[in-house]
Amino acid sequence: MSYRDFSLADVEAKLGLVVSEAPLFGDVAVAAVRPEFQETLVEGKILAQGIDSEKARSEFLIAPVLLELRRTLRHRPAVFSGIEFNVDAANGLNGYCDFLVTRSPRQHILTAPVIAVAEGKNDKVTTGLGQCVAGMRAAWLFNAARGESVTQVYGVSTTGTQWKFLRLRDSDLTIDTGDYFIDDPGRILGILVHMIETA
Repeated sequence: MSYRDFSLADVEAKLGLVVSEAPLFGDVAVAAVRPEFQETLVEGKILAQGIDSEKARSEFLIAPVLLELRRTLRHRPAVFSGIEFNVDAANGLNGYCDFLVTRSPRQHILTAPVIAVAEGKNDKVTTGLGQCVAGMRAAWLFNAARGESVTQVYGVSTTGTQWKFLRLRDSDLTIDTGDYFIDDPGRILGILVHMIETA
């Protein structure tokens, strides 16, 4: 078993998490959106929808948002794409993560992951939730084993056009009741900035 094999039901049964739903980010400030970033997303959305593949959504929508997060925070967080993240193979917390974002700027060594990003399959954001939560739990265990002072780990399940956010505190997993869309990039970017600043 690996991250991609987890369903949302699996994370409760196999990882011992308590899952709830609540509004998490309704009061988070909207981030300013640079015109160049807005143009990139408009063009990226055209390409991603025209090609209609996970790879296209990843390259033309998800990655540009994470790069903009780095720019917004003056390159403070590091972004890792498609890296092997073997934390607890006995419990299926191994394999490749779509994206991990750390609060450390060190790009060559993974330290203190605080956001796990999983791509939804078949253009459905819900299909990425299990994989995302498994990555979040692995990040929590990774941080704890290294004495990192991370009080919560966040997650994102996204199709590129639709974004769903999650929060893990020890064994308590909360899924945000809100859904966010790429046509409102300031809202998405604001939540991601909040995640880095509060983890």
